[in-house]
Amino acid sequence: MNRTADTENLAGLVQIALGTAVPVTGIQRLRGGSKKGVYRVHLGGPPTSVMVYSWAQEENFWPRATDAPDPGDPFAAATGLPRLLAATHELQTAGVRSPRVLWSDDSHQHYPADVAVIEDVPAGSLETLMDTDPARAETVLHDLAASLTRLHARTTDHYGPLGHLENYGTSCEQMVLQRARGDLDEGARRDERLRAAHPLILQRLHDLHDRVRPRQKYSLIHGELGPDHVLVDTAGQSVLIDIEGLMFFDIEWEHAFLELRFHDRYTALAVDALDEDRLRLYRLAMRLSLVTGPLRLLDGDFPDRTPMQHIAEHNLQMTLALIKEPMRSP
Repeated sequence: MNRTADTENLAGLVQIALGTAVPVTGIQRLRGGSKKGVYRVHLGGPPTSVMVYSWAQEENFWPRATDAPDPGDPFAAATGLPRLLAATHELQTAGVRSPRVLWSDDSHQHYPADVAVIEDVPAGSLETLMDTDPARAETVLHDLAASLTRLHARTTDHYGPLGHLENYGTSCEQMVLQRARGDLDEGARRDERLRAAHPLILQRLHDLHDRVRPRQKYSLIHGELGPDHVLVDTAGQSVLIDIEGLMFFDIEWEHAFLELRFHDRYTALAVDALDEDRLRLYRLAMRLSLVTGPLRLLDGDFPDRTPMQHIAEHNLQMTLALIKEPMRSP
């Protein structure tokens, strides 16, 4: 299947967005996107480049669900132009930097899918900077920590994706448990090691869930914030991308992911007063998700298969290690 947009059409979109006949000198599809096409368009500028997001169905590598996704499900596929626009507005309100949306269109008059032309932040990612310039990365990490403080300070007594805040008749921890059980069942059908450990993992999930205390206050979180989802602008500011999953949820869900992705650099982002019982449940649930999700993606024709296989295998090993940890006293 052809998963690449027509470059001539993309060039036309950029010229509409910028309101000028700025020459397009090159277009490249960036690797890694699994739910939308992400293209860098090089220009005779200024600007010298912009990004184009395309939500064409053929650029979504995830297996198509048989049922329409529930827009209120915090864990449903977080993608689409409306979610990008809502998240961009919410981040601006919170004082958190993300790429500016220069132009967007859902009429399909100019292109046969929802599209957006986005500010390019070409200085690179925090992930790259952590390898190439650790001292500068440390400065960006502190800026990111300040951004997260502003983001998480926005709270509500309902949870869910932006525009769909409810109480859902259940709690965040119950929703996470239900999702983790589904991931465990699906993963066990795909890997015999997970199948053998299924009873122990299921028991650990329920034991951890039973220790979590009720809560009625939720924070605005990114949800999947790794160093690859943080760009660095020319001023050294952190810039959040892949923001469509922005939602109000338990802050521990955010920190479980930050721990997982930032490793020893997480100390710059750590905060006090997190619920350790909630964190322990969410760590295990997140590992299960990162086993089953990549395996599901590999059912299709996702091109970067080796990294996905490594993600699934690493998180399977971490899942098995987590259930060997002794339960702390209540």
